[in-house]
Amino acid sequence: MSNPNTTAISAEKEALNLKLPPIVRPPKDIGVNTPKQSELLNYRRSKEQQKKINQLVIAGAKKNLDKTLDKRIPSLPEPDFPPTMTSEIKKKGLNYIYMKQCVESSPIVPIQPEWLDHMLMLIPEHLKEGKKREELLGSLVSEVSSDFEKSMKRYLVQSVLVKPPVQWLEDEGGPLPESPVGLDYSNPWHSSFVQARSQILANLHIVHPTMKILLELGYTTFADIILLDLTGIRARGPIDCEALRNDLSIQAKKSEERIMNTWYPKVINLFTRKEALEGIKPEKMDSFYSCVSILMSNQLKDLLRRTVEEFVKLFDPKHQDRLPIFKMELTFDEDKMEFYPTFQELEDVVLGLIERISEILQNVQTVSSWLSGTSSPVNLDTELPEHVLHWALNTLKIAVHRNLEGTKAHYDSYVENYNWLLDGTATKMIETFQAEDHTFDEYTEFIEKFFSLASEIMLLPQWVHYPMIRLDCEDLKIGLTNKAKAFANILLSDIAAKHRKENESICSDFETIKEHALRVPETTEEMMELIAFVEKARTSGIRKLAERIQESKRQMSYFLDVFLFPQEDLNLNATVLMWPTKINPIFDENDELIEHAKRAKENELIAKREKLILEIEKESRRMEEFAEFAELDRMQQVDGWRVFGP
Repeated sequence: MSNPNTTAISAEKEALNLKLPPIVRPPKDIGVNTPKQSELLNYRRSKEQQKKINQLVIAGAKKNLDKTLDKRIPSLPEPDFPPTMTSEIKKKGLNYIYMKQCVESSPIVPIQPEWLDHMLMLIPEHLKEGKKREELLGSLVSEVSSDFEKSMKRYLVQSVLVKPPVQWLEDEGGPLPESPVGLDYSNPWHSSFVQARSQILANLHIVHPTMKILLELGYTTFADIILLDLTGIRARGPIDCEALRNDLSIQAKKSEERIMNTWYPKVINLFTRKEALEGIKPEKMDSFYSCVSILMSNQLKDLLRRTVEEFVKLFDPKHQDRLPIFKMELTFDEDKMEFYPTFQELEDVVLGLIERISEILQNVQTVSSWLSGTSSPVNLDTELPEHVLHWALNTLKIAVHRNLEGTKAHYDSYVENYNWLLDGTATKMIETFQAEDHTFDEYTEFIEKFFSLASEIMLLPQWVHYPMIRLDCEDLKIGLTNKAKAFANILLSDIAAKHRKENESICSDFETIKEHALRVPETTEEMMELIAFVEKARTSGIRKLAERIQESKRQMSYFLDVFLFPQEDLNLNATVLMWPTKINPIFDENDELIEHAKRAKENELIAKREKLILEIEKESRRMEEFAEFAELDRMQQVDGWRVFGP
């Protein structure tokens, strides 16, 4: 039995199929670009209309042209000119000019940039400086390129065309070089050319491809470098000549090591390849390696030569902005003015650097020796030619001497102004002055000349700058100043000794006054002499001593500024200055002493007077008694009195 639901569904599907149209499947080539589709897609109505318009314009133009040609008058035939107007010479000249223009219009190989670079390297550096350097170099390159192109065109014209004997043609700069006379060119040249070419390939090793690579390797490595960096030497400021020699020696050693670690391994690697010796026969191997050694030697010699030339240019007085600045001192040793380092030492250092440069790269082993590994290696000949070394040494000597002229002139000024302090002139002047009799003021005036000279020397500049030298004069200034002060001290010691004697004399005079003033007089005469002496000392003596002390004090004030007294002199000076205050108590003591002596003498005189009065009174009594005993009968009593006394 069939399911009623299934039957109903089938009936509905049939009804739908009757109502809807059948589904049309798209063709398989609907996305393919067929010719018909391309034509339809590319069709533009505007283009078709423009095409029709152009056809109409062209058709109208043809009609107008035909009408114009029909109306034109036929041209007259060419007249027959006489043969003199178109001569054969003129035809040859015009034909030559035309052919020349054709040849000149052919492409010309321009000058190679490497050639221009090499030409620019040959121009001296001082000619490349200036504000318009780039403009001048550009014009120079343009001029050289233009001349090269003109010369190539002229050579091409002269080698291709034969100039006819026409006078009015331009001069082409002279004919080409003529071939040597006497050679036979009747035989075919190809065989001789092949033979010469084979000989060149066999013997002229410089054209070998390996040599070209070696040459390019040397050019790229050494073209723009030198062995020493000389650019920043002046910017370093003043340096010792020994320091410069050490620095440049270290640079030279490092440059040599860098070359031996970069360029030389590349050279060895080049000749260890299989293709390096391609085409070289075994019997030509020695000559080939000899050529290699010569090429390497020339490259290294050129590097050394350029380094020497740059070092020589460093001392050119015309370019002071590149000069190194050396430290130099004016010294004073054993009464001599000298340079340190001396001119000869400085020159030896500078010239020694040329020798140091020439010693670089002298132990570079040849390629054949390195490859063979022999126990006794063979080195390249890299020694600089004698004429290069001779030129460098002579040029440096002249440059160094010229740069030292200012320093020598400064030294000469010291010798001219102050050498008399050292050559014995000052000593003789002082000895002569001391032998004469001069006052203290004359001494001080002469001493002040030496002190003024010492001050003048100390005020001179310590450093004097020249293009190649910074001169330090401090040691010489101190030495000359001490020398001038030493002469002044000799004179100071002389007058100080005189001053000491004068002070001792003043003290001695005061001691004499003191001794006399304090001496006790024994007699009246001595007392009177003492009073007279003290009175004279108080008046004229003390006044004269005060004047001498004042002069000593004035001299002492001068000495305190310029002379250092020993302790004994200081004590003596103090004693001299204290005597005026010490003498007054002595005079007072003298007054007391005189007064005491007077009183003692008065008392003694009074005692003598009283004794004398007693004696007189006694004698008076005796006289009275004598009158009483004037009688004769009492003579015996008088005689007894004489015998026994009263």
